[in-house]
Amino acid sequence: MRNPSPGYAITVRVEAPASAGATGGLVAAVQRAGGSLTALDIAESTHDRLVVDVTYDASDADHAEEIAEELARVPQVSVRKVSDRTFLMHLGGKLEVNPKVPLKHRDDLSRAYTPGVARICLAIAANPADARRLTIKRNTVAVVTDGSAVLGLGNIGPAAALPVMEGKAALFKQFAGVDAWPVCLDTQDTEEIISIVKAIAPVYGGINLEDIAAPRCFEIERRLRDELDIPVFHDDQHGTAIVVLAALTNALRVVGKEISQIRIAVSGVGAAGHAIIELLLAQGATDIVACGRAGAIHAGQSYDDPDRQWIAQHTNRSHEEGSLRDVLKGSDVFIGVSAPNLLTGEDIATMADDAIVFALANPDPEVDPLAAGEHAAVVATGRSDYPNQINNVLCFPGFFRGMLDSGAKNITQEVMVAAATAIADAVKPEELNASYIVPSVFDPVVAPAVAQAVRAAVEPGDGSAPGRTTPVGKVL
Repeated sequence: MRNPSPGYAITVRVEAPASAGATGGLVAAVQRAGGSLTALDIAESTHDRLVVDVTYDASDADHAEEIAEELARVPQVSVRKVSDRTFLMHLGGKLEVNPKVPLKHRDDLSRAYTPGVARICLAIAANPADARRLTIKRNTVAVVTDGSAVLGLGNIGPAAALPVMEGKAALFKQFAGVDAWPVCLDTQDTEEIISIVKAIAPVYGGINLEDIAAPRCFEIERRLRDELDIPVFHDDQHGTAIVVLAALTNALRVVGKEISQIRIAVSGVGAAGHAIIELLLAQGATDIVACGRAGAIHAGQSYDDPDRQWIAQHTNRSHEEGSLRDVLKGSDVFIGVSAPNLLTGEDIATMADDAIVFALANPDPEVDPLAAGEHAAVVATGRSDYPNQINNVLCFPGFFRGMLDSGAKNITQEVMVAAATAIADAVKPEELNASYIVPSVFDPVVAPAVAQAVRAAVEPGDGSAPGRTTPVGKVL
């Protein structure tokens, strides 16, 4: 079944006769081809001809082309141009740099640049902590990737990863006022990545690691957290885990179950799966079985990967073996962060009553959400065209806002649980239902609430809000 999406928004400019039925024929053509018409605009008009922009959503690139071809088959209609609106949005990139200070005359230049800037340089040289107060550092995050695990696209490299990192930076600014910048590295060597990030760290108040494949991402994050004095956050791990915990908190409220009493099946033991399991255990989950490609992970096997070995030692207390389908039977919750189309609606039917399904593989989930919804009480995906979108944008802007404001370095389990609780509580009790377990990504309450929760949960002594360390007007 086709599900048109704004991700495949197309505008076709056509020329048609200026008759009463011309536009109706265009509308009918889009409908016949299964598209979703979003706009019909007259671009030009004469006494006998119209130029019309037909805008529609398609389900994929092939479907978009089919609809354009159907429009071309309308009698007396000719297609002038087909424009992909998603590509148009990305032309020239999605970011720019603008100065925050006026540069209108010689006095402005003398203070912003030479000679006045030398005084600021000397102040920072004398007291390096002043960099947080006198430069962009206090509000800037590096979005770092090597392009090895981009979305569900795989190892496509740093240049192809750049549009995602640009989008991430735009979301930081839009939702939390954080200035973020893409740093796409043309290396997939662990030591080289660590060295580069350490070298650029003086510019930034935080590091957001993104789309780096497991297991290298674990070592990179661990080392950078140990060796840098700013927060390091791998969003694919911890951002996903925080939003999953928030969604699960509310889903359990809907079905009336407790996290300590449920059985959870997890598909995927990479970066996201590992972090989700860690955070759920920290929040009181006691019965988790995780599955990789070969089936259930359990302590009866030995794994070369230490992170997978950790999962084996801390989950699957009954040493269950078998496939994902075997593990799923009788489970209260399914969390998928793996691959598309692994399960069917019939598989979901084998779960416990009032089951919860989080099928988060993107863009195609582990199970069709509509099929899952026939048997589960609550269904969530990572997609925006279904209810209950589990999207990391609910977390990372506010999370970094709180970390930057506090000046803290350490990201603890307590800080992450606090962020998840803030996201869950952004859904008011009177709003909560099976189709609304997480707030909208556009809810203006979310990022400030997460930031406040993070600031409150930071360990005492881990950092302090940026303050004045060099007296104003001091002569250097």
